[in-house]
Amino acid sequence: MDDLTELLKGVLEGAVLQILKRGDNYGYEIVRALNSVGFESVSQGTVYPILVRLEKKRLVDVSTQRSELGPPRKVYALNPAGAAELAAFWERWDFVSARMAQIKEEK
Repeated sequence: MDDLTELLKGVLEGAVLQILKRGDNYGYEIVRALNSVGFESVSQGTVYPILVRLEKKRLVDVSTQRSELGPPRKVYALNPAGAAELAAFWERWDFVSARMAQIKEEK
């Protein structure tokens, strides 16, 4: 797919929250999860600022985990505020998605 950067800007935060809903994770693995579903252009340079923003908004809990291959890494966990924000994200997504489908199908 051609450059999706502009279109993805508004949804990547929700995608990261959804990945964290599956379980605690760290930045590199979140990037890999996004890449594995076809968002190959998403890099660590895109995801780490999102994680910082989520941390500042207090939507995730952050802990440090030892790493066998280097310095300790930050592990992110969805907290109740993040779960509420994720639910609100999906409500907004459903609204926009339904309207876009309607526009696409109108003649």
